[in-house]
Amino acid sequence: MMFQLENVTYKNILQLKLLQIQAGSVTSIIGKSGSGKSTLLKLLNNMISSDSGVIYYNDKSIEEIEPVELRRQVVTLTQYPAIFEGTVKDNLLLGLKLSEKNYTTVNDEVLSRTLAMFNLQTKLGVDANKLSGGEQQRLAFARITLMKAPVYLLDEPTSSLDEETEDLVMDRFISRAKAEKTTVVMVTHSMKVAETYSDFIINMEDVNAYK
Repeated sequence: MMFQLENVTYKNILQLKLLQIQAGSVTSIIGKSGSGKSTLLKLLNNMISSDSGVIYYNDKSIEEIEPVELRRQVVTLTQYPAIFEGTVKDNLLLGLKLSEKNYTTVNDEVLSRTLAMFNLQTKLGVDANKLSGGEQQRLAFARITLMKAPVYLLDEPTSSLDEETEDLVMDRFISRAKAEKTTVVMVTHSMKVAETYSDFIINMEDVNAYK
């Protein structure tokens, strides 16, 4: 298992007796608003700590893993991704820099090809903060794709995209993840997305004793 949660509680939001997420799988987390979906993602990369219980990552308690190192391996893409001051190129390379990977060998051709993968037609020198919300989401997808992390946590990652663009982005990202045997845990409100791309679907209302 990539993750295993045993008797995990968090405030009055989560109470999970046992939850497992298989390595190399795509798992969608669904449920009503307030069911603890986003809270679960934050627990998986130790952005917040559970009140009780144990969360294992690769058979090791995440409390025993240095948080920064954990987040280099378990990369999160939020609904409203952080876009930093600077160009599109600056933003693409920042993920590699923060994860302390060699970014000097990633040339402009690779960066442009990664943008094109997500149908983002923009120049590398454009101010990233001038992109639309949907363009910024696709830029963030391109940034994390370059990181080649073992695990991706996606929290409503296509909320600013129209249905056609959502299909394209998800198809290409998930296809790459499956080819590289990457683990993806995705919170989504869309049953279509969950059913199309997931190996497993977890309904928080079925596993969360508080709900």
